[in-house]
Amino acid sequence: MSLIVENHSRFKSIIFHALADPLRLEILEFLRDGEKCVCEIIPHLNTLQPVVSRHLKILKDAGLVKDRKEGNKRFYSTVDNKIYNVIDGITPELVETLSKEAFKQKVCR
Repeated sequence: MSLIVENHSRFKSIIFHALADPLRLEILEFLRDGEKCVCEIIPHLNTLQPVVSRHLKILKDAGLVKDRKEGNKRFYSTVDNKIYNVIDGITPELVETLSKEAFKQKVCR
């Protein structure tokens, strides 16, 4: 495998890891309609600030969100709205199909 392909695959896995948590998906959904202050994200998620900060760092490290500071507030937004194509691609029909297959695999073992 070439280094470029290997790095591309590694980066994809970083993105999917960042998307693999329900709270991070909820953060991205909340940011879908635009930039939000972390002071808005925390109450929306009804979660403690350190937990939200940890998840935002994972999303930022994966290149999915960016932040900017304004005074003593920090604002977050998505880097590229195309990430929602990936998220929206997991349709209820796909979830049903995959969950049925996973169930069959477990039963057939």
